[in-house]
Amino acid sequence: MYFRNSISKIVTTGTFALWALAVSAQNAELYAPTAVPDRIVLNVTVDPSTSMAVNWRTSEAVTESFAEIAVAEADPRFVFKAKRFKAKTEKLVWENTPVAHYHSVVLENLQPGTKYAYRVGGEQGWSEWIHFSTAGAKDEKLSFIYYGDVQVNISSLWSRVVREAYAKAPDARLAIYAGDLINKANRDVEWGDWFHGGGFIHSMVPAFPTPGNHDHFDTPEGVNTTSVFWRPQFTLPENGPKGLEETCYYADVQGVRFVSLNSDQVDVSEKWTQVQKAWLERILMDNPNKWTVITFHHPIFSPKTTRDNKRMRETFKPLFDRYKVDLVLQGHDHTYARGMANIPMKENGAQSGTMYVVSVSGPKMTDSNVGPAAWMDRSAIYTQLFHVVNVEGERLSFQTYTATGELYDAFDLIKQKGKINRIAERVPPNIPERH
Repeated sequence: MYFRNSISKIVTTGTFALWALAVSAQNAELYAPTAVPDRIVLNVTVDPSTSMAVNWRTSEAVTESFAEIAVAEADPRFVFKAKRFKAKTEKLVWENTPVAHYHSVVLENLQPGTKYAYRVGGEQGWSEWIHFSTAGAKDEKLSFIYYGDVQVNISSLWSRVVREAYAKAPDARLAIYAGDLINKANRDVEWGDWFHGGGFIHSMVPAFPTPGNHDHFDTPEGVNTTSVFWRPQFTLPENGPKGLEETCYYADVQGVRFVSLNSDQVDVSEKWTQVQKAWLERILMDNPNKWTVITFHHPIFSPKTTRDNKRMRETFKPLFDRYKVDLVLQGHDHTYARGMANIPMKENGAQSGTMYVVSVSGPKMTDSNVGPAAWMDRSAIYTQLFHVVNVEGERLSFQTYTATGELYDAFDLIKQKGKINRIAERVPPNIPERH
């Protein structure tokens, strides 16, 4: 009865958040680390066709841990061919959180387009053998998944979204998280919910996370920074600006340059705004890939009339226009909207070649000050969503699915030589906008 009554109050963000915290508190004891590896997650590298990063956690009793990897075969004797790599191990001590050891390995010298099997652990306990596939060549079809904010009630209600997404795109080469993976940056139980909600999928589909405001906190000295858990539990490319490592970075995957910006630092710091602007221009100017996808948390164009991320828009949109960025994936506003045809442009008569998308995958919703705005081509409220994107040749196909697996929205971006992208609308018939 408590569950039913709480769900009926989902429309009240405060009530729902309190319920989500109560559920997380019940899970706290379940998430204590042991000698057996848990929280196993793959992460993108600069080039996931030849390398892959993996992280996991154990109790502090485990002082040495390893990853073993081999080309996957149907013959179970493949395990005798596995190569062993010693993990980097670091201890995390934080307030009332159980002390844990976090382990990480970057698996290198892999073959492109190859299915591997790996496991992590050691004498005190091993994980199961897990499969993943390296990325392929630039001209091969690429699939990836995009999630908006996860944030609350993760193990209970976000879990269904990530499972539907994996069912739709089991061959996804990465999963983009557009910030606010959890609600309170340094609550271990919420990270436990995130790993529990995604389950084995985290260990098979490499993560490409960008941090949101809820993934940040203020230190006692007043410095805004990412969660104490962020860098121990994710191993991401360190090719971004010094001081923003593993939050501002890029990876090249099958002809697509994927970029993460740390928009929360833009929100609080002019210094980090200009640092990221200069860095982004360098990597967009020197970009050998056909397609460019950028993700960050705070939208350039907000679905909410009460929010306006002016610094983000004035700083980065001119670069998106100049360097013909194809797709911008964002979160923060707990609703869905996407637009390209009516994006405001500086030059009279100019049209945007960039598609801007805002989305939400978790159950925290908003309907306040949200309505169809001039920049939106399609939108929705009170809808948990995930997105499957396929890139092949001159075409990028974007599908928006609901938490129950129905196609809600779709479009194609088509490259045109010397021109901006052409959009082909593929909105499913007889599916009204959810207002």
